[in-house]
Amino acid sequence: MDEVFKALADPSRRRLLDSLNARNGQTLRELCSGLDMARQSVSKHLAVLEAAHLVTTARRGREKLHYLNAAPINAIADRWMSRYDRDRARALADLKTALEQGPMTGSDFVYTTYIKTTPERLWQALTDPAFTRRYWGVAFETDWKPGSTITWHEESASIVDAEQVVLEAEPGRRLSYTWHTFTPEWAEAVGVDEETRTRLLAEPRSKVTFEIEPAGESVKLTVVHEAGDVLLGMSREGWPAIVSGLKTLLETGEPLPVPAG
Repeated sequence: MDEVFKALADPSRRRLLDSLNARNGQTLRELCSGLDMARQSVSKHLAVLEAAHLVTTARRGREKLHYLNAAPINAIADRWMSRYDRDRARALADLKTALEQGPMTGSDFVYTTYIKTTPERLWQALTDPAFTRRYWGVAFETDWKPGSTITWHEESASIVDAEQVVLEAEPGRRLSYTWHTFTPEWAEAVGVDEETRTRLLAEPRSKVTFEIEPAGESVKLTVVHEAGDVLLGMSREGWPAIVSGLKTLLETGEPLPVPAG
């Protein structure tokens, strides 16, 4: 946590975070031009922010895109918020809210965390229904082979559609699949109103990718959700809770309460 506080102490680094909060997924060139900062300075500040895990990156072709990552702020909030009174904790609370629910724009939501486990165990937790039900409340019915369809079982709804498919599956390294179909049964089960469901159906089908990398005694997990604006707004609230539940289950053996909706 010392690295997080150090990274946030510099006003230039806070400006970089503000820039990404306004428009997520920027290249180094875009960040430099938007902030009128020298490329070398931006690169150095980004390195500090990445080391503190406040910024995470993803490759899109030849470009390296930079994203805000709320996980470190979540960790600080979880550890410290209950130990301080409301006024003294306000700065952390405001920053946590800005990172998770601020006016970020772009077509991707990216979230990175580190879990004390193995790539094999993490893969099992992402694919085995016995695991996913415990921290997510969802079970997947598929053979996890690229091109295979996926049936989603969530709450009292089972969601079947030919476009719900596995895109990539490299055990212990990378998993990608298209998102489910927003059926009336799903909406009723999770409490989504018909107006929101209609807006979700108007967006292109989204996809989620899990990137798994060894990191010493831990594993780096990056979740990339490519989606339309409505689903991205929901994802920014949902993914931190899901990933926190996954991390807690793998590290302690006990899940957090399953998030509603």
